[in-house]
Amino acid sequence: MICRIWRGWTTPGNAAAYEAVVRGQVIPGIEERGIAGFRHIDLMRRAVGHEVEFVTLMWFDDIEAIKAFTGEDYAASHVPAQARAVLARFEARAGHYEVLERRPQAVVG
Repeated sequence: MICRIWRGWTTPGNAAAYEAVVRGQVIPGIEERGIAGFRHIDLMRRAVGHEVEFVTLMWFDDIEAIKAFTGEDYAASHVPAQARAVLARFEARAGHYEVLERRPQAVVG
């Protein structure tokens, strides 16, 4: 399994708009594509000084599945225009990590 990690930053005033675009358009659009080998996407957010940082983790079976998502240059960022409009800056290239171990969530109780 491969985890694709990408980061983008907004101003505090644009954070809600960016989150709405990602949750309402970007993620559903990716899921609707039905990419073989795409497992799921996680979206995280944190305030850092005068910015809000967003991180996406996308989980794929292998690099070929990522290429089906992005094309041959699989490290290139995938940032739709509506997301770019509210980002202050973003990583032009995503990082890709081989997942060495992934444990199921512990059951408490």
